[in-house]
Amino acid sequence: MRVFPESAPVQLEFDKIKTILAERSKSEYAKAKANDLRIHTVKDLIDTALKQTHEYKQLLVNGMYFPNEVVLNLSREIKLLGIPGAVLSSEQFVSIRRLAQSMQSIFRWFDAERKEAYPALAGVVSGTHYEKKILEMLGEVLDENGAVLDNASEELRNIRLDLYRKRNELRRAFDRIVQKLNKEGYLADIEESFLNGRRVLAVFAEQKRVVKGILHGESDTRRTAFIEPEETIGLNNDVFSLEHEESREVYRILRELTAQLSVYAPLLSTYYEAVGEYDFIEARARLAAEMNGEYPLINDRSHVHLVNACHPLLYLYNKRQNKPVIPVSVTLDDKSRILVISGPNAGGKTVTMKTVGLLQMMVQSGLLVPVHPASQMGVFKQLMIHIGDTQSLEFELSTYSAHLKNMKHFIEHANGRTLFFIDELGSGSDPDLGGAFAEVIMEELARKHAYGIVTTHYLNLKVMANKVPGIMNGAMAFDEKTLMPLYRLITGKPGSSYTFSIAERIGLDKRLIERARELVDEDHFRLDKLLNRTEQELQVVQKEKGELNRLLKENQQLKTEMEAVLIKEKHLQQVELLKQQNKITEDRLVYLKDMERKLKQIVLEWKKAEDKNKVVKEIQHLLFNKKDKQVVNKLQKKVESRYNEVGGEVNVGDKVKMKKNHQVGEVLEIRGKRAVVKIGLLPMQVDLENLVVVKEKITEE
Repeated sequence: MRVFPESAPVQLEFDKIKTILAERSKSEYAKAKANDLRIHTVKDLIDTALKQTHEYKQLLVNGMYFPNEVVLNLSREIKLLGIPGAVLSSEQFVSIRRLAQSMQSIFRWFDAERKEAYPALAGVVSGTHYEKKILEMLGEVLDENGAVLDNASEELRNIRLDLYRKRNELRRAFDRIVQKLNKEGYLADIEESFLNGRRVLAVFAEQKRVVKGILHGESDTRRTAFIEPEETIGLNNDVFSLEHEESREVYRILRELTAQLSVYAPLLSTYYEAVGEYDFIEARARLAAEMNGEYPLINDRSHVHLVNACHPLLYLYNKRQNKPVIPVSVTLDDKSRILVISGPNAGGKTVTMKTVGLLQMMVQSGLLVPVHPASQMGVFKQLMIHIGDTQSLEFELSTYSAHLKNMKHFIEHANGRTLFFIDELGSGSDPDLGGAFAEVIMEELARKHAYGIVTTHYLNLKVMANKVPGIMNGAMAFDEKTLMPLYRLITGKPGSSYTFSIAERIGLDKRLIERARELVDEDHFRLDKLLNRTEQELQVVQKEKGELNRLLKENQQLKTEMEAVLIKEKHLQQVELLKQQNKITEDRLVYLKDMERKLKQIVLEWKKAEDKNKVVKEIQHLLFNKKDKQVVNKLQKKVESRYNEVGGEVNVGDKVKMKKNHQVGEVLEIRGKRAVVKIGLLPMQVDLENLVVVKEKITEE
C-alpha cells in the first residue's frame, strides 16, 4: 500500500502496533517481520494472513498445543552451511538438530484431520517436506549434547581407546608418586593439579629442588611450586599427542558432516523460515486475543463497514485500567463514499478517523481487529492522511500553505481505491475563503470516487454534504446539559459546535454572548440552533429506542420462558401417559404369567387325576372367571343406575339387592336367617347377610 505522507503510519500509530507485535515475537525472524510489517493490497495474501492468525487464535483460546515452542536464530549457521569449505561446530549442529526435530513435530502434528481443520496453518509447510535423513546423519555422528560419538569413525574410536589407556596408566603412576612424596612431607596439596594441560604436583617451594621434574610455575604467594614429575613426562607427552590427534579427527569428522549436510542447506533454510513464520503467526494471534480481535469479511473492492469498532491501542489501555471503550460504527460504500464529521472539539472526531485508518492498515497486514464479526472491509491501494499542524520551517510553509500542498497531492493522486482522512478541512485561513476551497476539494475527491472521512466546523461543508451525491453528514454526540462528549458517532445528520452553549455553561458574561449572537449571521445562528435542538431530540429518541428494545428483549425472553414451560408441561403429560400405558402393560404381563403358571399346574393335575371332570371345572373356572367378572361389573353398573342402597333391617315386601351378583328382587318370606326372594319369576332362598335393602330412583321428567 502506498501511504502519504511517509509519516502516515506514525500519525495513525501503526508503528506502535508493530512494536507490540515485535514484543510478542520470540525469534529474531519473527521480530524482523513484525518491525517490517507489510501492508498488502492483494486480497489472497490478506485472506491467507488473516486465516492463519484466526486459526492460531482458536488454538490459543481452546488451550490446544502447537509444536513451535523452540526459539532458534540460525540465519548465520544456515549461511555457513551453504558455503563450500565451511565447518560448523558441534554446538551449531545441536541447533540444526533442534530445527529438524521441531519440523518433525510440526509435520506429525498436521495429521489428516488437523490439515482439514487448520488449512491456513498447514499451508505454511505445504510447499516443503520432512527429510528424516538429516536427523539420521546427525545421530550417526553426535550425541544429544553435541559431543562427537566414539564410533563416528574407526580412527576416532582407536584414538580414544588409546587415550583412555594412557590416561589410566598416567593416573596410576601419578597416584604412586603422590603417595610417596606425601609420606616424605614434600607436597603442599595431595589433590592432583593441571597446568598448561599437563598433570603436575603441588610441592612446597623449599622442596622444589628435591623433586625431580619440570617446573611449570608457582603460586601467587610463591609458597607452592608446580612440578611435573620426570616419571610421568613421557606419559603426559603421549596423552597430549593423543588429545591433539583426537581434536584433529573430530575437526575432520565435523568438516565431513558439514559437507554432507550442505546438500540440505536450502531445505534447512525453508525449515528455519517455516518455524519463524509460525512464531510470527503466534505473535499475531496473541495480540488478537488481547485486543479481542475478530476476522471481518474482506471484499476485493473499496468498502468500509465497521460495526462496533474500537481503537486497538485505546482498547488495550482501557483494558489495563478496567475502563470501558465506546465503539464506533462507520460505513463507507458506493452511495456514501465520504463522511463529513462535525461537532464540538474533544468529541472524538479525530479518534474516530484514526480508528478507521489504523484498522484498515492492520487488516491489510493480516492482523485481526477489535470489531464485530459482522464487519466488512475492503482493499485499498493507497492511504492519504492530513492530521494536525503541518507547518514546515524547512520549506517556509505556513499551516494553510502546507494544508493546500497536501490537498494538491490528494486531488492529483486520488482514485477509486484511495482511502483518505482530513482533519479540519479548510482550517488555517479565512473562514469564508477556506470554506470555499474546502468545498472545491471535497467535490473533486467525490468526483474521483475516493473514500474518506473529513472533520470540520464549517457550516457550508455541512450543508454541502446533504446536496452532493456520495457525501454524507455525521456528528459526534454531545450532552448539552453536562457539556460532556458521548463519543458516539451519529451518521446522516450534521452536528452543532455548541459554541454558545459551552460559553453559557462556563459562565461567560451574557452580554458578550448576546453581542456575539448579534454579530453572527441570523441564518447561520438559526441553523446551528436547529442542529443543536435536533441532536438533543435525537438523543432522547435514541434513549427511548433503547428502552423499547430492552422491553422487547424482556418480552421475547418471557415468551421463550413460557414456551419452555409449555413444552415441559406437555412433556410431563406425555411421560404420565406413557407411565399409565406401561402400568397397564405390566399388569397384563403379570396376569398372563400367572395364567401360564396355572395352566401348567392344571396340565400336571390332568395327568395325575382320576376324576377328569373336576379338572375340567377348574379349567372352566380359570378361563371364564374373568368373563363372569366382566358380566357382574356390567350388571352392577346397571343396578346402581336404577336403585339407591337404603340399608337397614330386611322385612317382607322390601326391594333387596344381592351383594354377590347384584340382582334385585322382592322379599316374599323370612325364615330365620334366610329370606325367600322373588327374582324375576323364580323365588330363591338367600342368606340375610347377603342382602341389602334398596329403593328405586325417581326419574325426573
